[in-house]
This record gives sequence, C-alpha cells and structure tokens, in this order.
Amino acid sequence: MSLRIGITGAGGRMGQTLVQALDQTGNSMALAAALERPGSSLLGADAGELGGVGANGILLGSDVDLALRAVDVLVDFSSVAATLAHVAACRAHGKALVIGTTGFSPEELADIDAAAVDIPICKASNFSTGVNLCFRLVAEAARVLGDEVDVEVIEAHHRHKVDAPSGTALSLGHEAAAALGRDLRDDAVYHREGQTGARRPGSIGFSTVRGGDIVGDHTVLFAGDGERIEITHKASSRLAFARGALRAAAWLAAQPPGLYDMQDVLGLRPKEESP
Repeated sequence: MSLRIGITGAGGRMGQTLVQALDQTGNSMALAAALERPGSSLLGADAGELGGVGANGILLGSDVDLALRAVDVLVDFSSVAATLAHVAACRAHGKALVIGTTGFSPEELADIDAAAVDIPICKASNFSTGVNLCFRLVAEAARVLGDEVDVEVIEAHHRHKVDAPSGTALSLGHEAAAALGRDLRDDAVYHREGQTGARRPGSIGFSTVRGGDIVGDHTVLFAGDGERIEITHKASSRLAFARGALRAAAWLAAQPPGLYDMQDVLGLRPKEESP
C-alpha cells in the first residue's frame, strides 16, 4: 500500500516540486491531499497540473482537518505561522509531520518540541542529502582545525526568500561552533559595516546574498595563515530538497513520537549524539 502524503503550500515553488518528486516515486508513495492558504486563487486547481505531471484528481483545498484524515504524513514547506498551525493540527490528529520551514523563534521551536512528545516530527533546515553530508564534514573540519582558523559562512538564495541568514547557514554555523566547544549565540557576527575593527577571535561570521533565481548556495570557509579550506554545496534544482523530504517522510512513518532531523534519517548522526 502506498504511503499517503499531504503537501502544504502545494501551489508554491516547493509544493509543485514535491508533487513532481512524488510522481517519480512509483507506487511507494501517493499524493493524498494538497493544501493552500485560505483565500488563495489556486484553491480548486488540480495539484498534478500545477506540478507539471498531469491531472491527478487531487484538488487544492484549505481544510487542514479534512486533509489530515486522508494522509499518513504531512510535508510542510510554508510559513512560520502556517507551520505552527499545522503542528497543532497534526498533533490533534496523531499524524507524522515533516517540517522544512525555517525562521522560528525559540518560543516557537519550544512549541514544536512539545508536539513531538505525541507525534513523530522531522524538522530540518535543509533536506538535501548533500547538505546533510556537509554538516558532518564541517563539524569534522572544525574539530581538526580548531582555533587556528577563522570561520565564515556564506550563503546565497533567490530574491523571494524572506529570512536571513538561511536556516541551512545557521545549521552550518551551529555545527562548526559545537565542534569547537562554542555557543553560536555568543560567537555569531551577522553584520559588518564601517569601521568594524579587527576580526574578533573565535567569532563565526555570516554573509548573505539575495538575488535572481538562486536555488541555494552555501560555503563554510576555514581561513588560516597560509591556507584555507572551503566546504561548498550548490543546489541547481529544488528536486534535491523534495526528494530528501519524501525520503524523510517514508522514514518518519515508521518512527515513534519524537523530534528528528535528516541526520537521523540518513544515519549520519554519531551514536553519542543520538536522541
């Protein structure tokens, strides 16, 4: 029996890409519900036609409770406010949830943590297999290089992205900071302008680029005296994220309640870090 998948924001860029990725999974997964915000001009449209895979009879709706009755896992790449509403709804219906939304406040993250007591949730700043491998590479590089290098995170995205730095950039910074025994909240530098003075030792800098249709580029620069190391990932298609999210959905469907991420899905988390 196919795993029944629901997609939020099904009329948006990522939602349409998820529909395309689902169409490529064969019989292992099927689109069971497609959601859009109330009042959207796309309500009633066929999700398959919007996604470019041909009509599939799944029409975009806005009734989350109705949609959740038809799905096993909800995949959510929407907005902070919408995602939090979906978290509450999935908790009420006992449904697994994959979250790709970023930009949550500490208080909002606490709400997600609380819901994960009752339902399985996979939340990740990036669902690309390659990016998640980079997380491990960055941690290892930081551990080996230690305080002998300066760490900078550079990211670029399309003009429509609303949060900065990206969730992926922050995750890369967290990986480096943790491996160095630091707290990113104390060491992050997000803005430089004017007479900034010399670089503060131990700081981790972030640079943000927004423009065009850049899907997502991330580089972590380890700059030392006489040499530098760069760990870079460049995404050329959102399909990399969509396929990873669906891989997470298939894995999550068999898990008990808890908060997971792609490191768990891919088996990349060191045993000592496992929940």
